[in-house]
Amino acid sequence: MTHPLEPRLASYVSGRMPQASEIAVSGLERISGGASRETYRFRLTWREGGEAHERRLILRRDPPASLIDTERRVEFEAYRAFHGSAVPVPAMLWLEEADGPLDHPFFIAEELVGFQAAPAMLFAGGYDAVLPRVAERKWTILGEIARANPVALGLDKIMDAPALDACWRRELDHWEAIFDSDEAEPQPIARAAIRWLKRHPPPPAQKLSIVHGDYRTGNFLYDEAGEIHGVLDWEMAHLGDPLEDLAWGFNPIWQFGRGLAGGLVPQDQAIAIWERASGLVADPAALHWWTLFNSMKGQGIWVGSARAFIDGGNREPIMVYPAWWLLNAQDRAILKVMGKL
Repeated sequence: MTHPLEPRLASYVSGRMPQASEIAVSGLERISGGASRETYRFRLTWREGGEAHERRLILRRDPPASLIDTERRVEFEAYRAFHGSAVPVPAMLWLEEADGPLDHPFFIAEELVGFQAAPAMLFAGGYDAVLPRVAERKWTILGEIARANPVALGLDKIMDAPALDACWRRELDHWEAIFDSDEAEPQPIARAAIRWLKRHPPPPAQKLSIVHGDYRTGNFLYDEAGEIHGVLDWEMAHLGDPLEDLAWGFNPIWQFGRGLAGGLVPQDQAIAIWERASGLVADPAALHWWTLFNSMKGQGIWVGSARAFIDGGNREPIMVYPAWWLLNAQDRAILKVMGKL
């Protein structure tokens, strides 16, 4: 059965590929997840230069209401900036910011086929022998992101560039405002964390880095050899303190019950890999601040997803499931980082 978006998508692509003929879209299917973007995969076929062509592509479309409010141009340009670099990402094709073609803004990218992303599969036993390799690649790639020059990549024109001593405050203010606007019930543990974070600010950032914003196990594509082939989900990308990105992966939620950073290796090993790759230093006190911040930020995301569901803007199960499943676990994570559990 043809998906109703297929002919509209084919019409859009035709306008972007005037040299091609017989353009057709088939096999459009929704990929599970996608709390901040609706994600679909599809097959594009066309004729050009007397030859038939086929390509597997991804459509990332804004939903009616999102778990987090982000700019699709920021995500698109972050991918584009790193394509072909030491940070593996899929190629971006087209960005559409108007509602007309598919009802909501979207972008189209290549699909990286033949790899896995799910943490459940990674930790099911079949990949145990390559988990050290996954860890080495995971934090080496994050170090490359931290090392990159946002000005040279042109991302300072897309993302706001805070002063080095203002990175922490901007992020803290942003996520406190999420609680102020979205919480459906009091969040005393997260509010206690916010008070502590305000009273104990971290030192200025060592440098202004590109921050992925959601760099964790589950947001990259891996293979059976432990290689990483694509870093995904750049919708929260921004410029800021590189320790923010490192510490997000140390939110206890992302241990997946294994007691290891990212479910992979002890935290000190992950830090050592990142320091070698980035050329930066993970000051323990500053890293603790950012780890607590990220535990609070995680709770802000779950609170925001619940609000979008409660208000009826997005009734997808993915919106309410994180709140139902993770609010208590995230509270416990905050307490653990604070030494209060």
